[in-house]
Amino acid sequence: MPQSLSEFAEWLDGQDHSWPVPPPVQQVKATPFTKPLDGIAAVTWSVYGTLLRISDGCLHLNHPVQLRMQVAMEKTIKTFNMWQSMSRKAGAPWEYLYDQYRDCLAMKEMAGTGRTGDYPQVNATDLWKTLVERLVQNEYEIDEAFYGDIEQFSEKVAFFFHQGLQGVEAAEGATNVLTTIASSSYCQTLLADAQPFTLVQMLRVLGHDGTLPPLGELLDANAMTLSCQVGLRKPSTSLYRNCLHRLAESGIEPGEVLHVGSRLQNDLAVAKQLGMKTALYAGDRSSFEASKDDIRDPKLRPDRLLTDLSQVLTVLGID
Repeated sequence: MPQSLSEFAEWLDGQDHSWPVPPPVQQVKATPFTKPLDGIAAVTWSVYGTLLRISDGCLHLNHPVQLRMQVAMEKTIKTFNMWQSMSRKAGAPWEYLYDQYRDCLAMKEMAGTGRTGDYPQVNATDLWKTLVERLVQNEYEIDEAFYGDIEQFSEKVAFFFHQGLQGVEAAEGATNVLTTIASSSYCQTLLADAQPFTLVQMLRVLGHDGTLPPLGELLDANAMTLSCQVGLRKPSTSLYRNCLHRLAESGIEPGEVLHVGSRLQNDLAVAKQLGMKTALYAGDRSSFEASKDDIRDPKLRPDRLLTDLSQVLTVLGID
C-alpha cells in the first residue's frame, strides 16, 4: 500500500537529507495588551508566521533568492530521479526544471477568481502535478506501490521541495497553547494560507515540543478553512466568509471569534472588517507586518497585541 504523506515524511527522517532551519527569533519592540476579552467562543489561527516559524516569515512558491530555488530543485531532481526524463537542453538540469516551474506558476497565478477582491491560491500539488505529467510523457515512471498515483506522488514532491526550500519550526509555546485551548470549552480551528502539506508539516513540528491529541480533538475540522482547499488566499474576503459560515453552523457569530495572526493589513484587517475580534502576534520580526500608524488606525487596530503566544490564554481567561 502506498505511503500516506505523513508516513512519507517520517520515512524521510531516516534518509540522508539536510534541511534549512529558520534563523533565530528577532524580537519586535512592542508592549503587549492582553486584557481578557468577554464573549469569545472560538479562536482561529493563521499558520505560517504565527503557529509556525518559517524562514523569510511566509511560505514562498518562488523564492526571491534564486540560489535557494536552485538548491531545492537540485535535491528534488536527484531524489526523484527526474533527470533521465527531462529534455536535454543547454544549461544545468535545475535551470531547465526551474524555467518549467516558473512558467507554470505564472500561468496558474493568472487564473481569475470571478469575484472582485479575491485572490487565487496556487496549489503546490497541482503545480508539481503539471510538471510530473510532462515527465511522464517522456517515459518517466512513478513507483506507485511506494508513492501512490500521480496526485499522491505530486503531493509528496511538493512537500519534499518545500522542505528543501524553507526551514520550519514550531513557534515558542505554540504546542502548549493549542493543547490548552483544545481541552477548554473554546472552539479552535485554522483560518490560514496553506498548502496540501501544511497540516502534516505543522503537526510534525508541533509534536517535537510535546504530545498532541488527535487532529480532530486539537482543531475543529468542520470549521477549518485553508486557502489551498478554497482556492483563495488572504486577503480574499471570501476565505474569511467561508470560515465564518462554517462557524455559524455551530451557532458562533463573527463577534465571538478571535482571529490570531502576525499580519495586520493582509489578514487581521479583513477579519476585523467582517466583525471578528483580532489579536496581532508580534513575536518575530521576520513575520510581523504592521506599522505604528496601522496599529493606531481605528479601522485596522487589533483588539489585542501579543508578544508571546501564551498570552492568548490570558486574553481568553483560561490561564
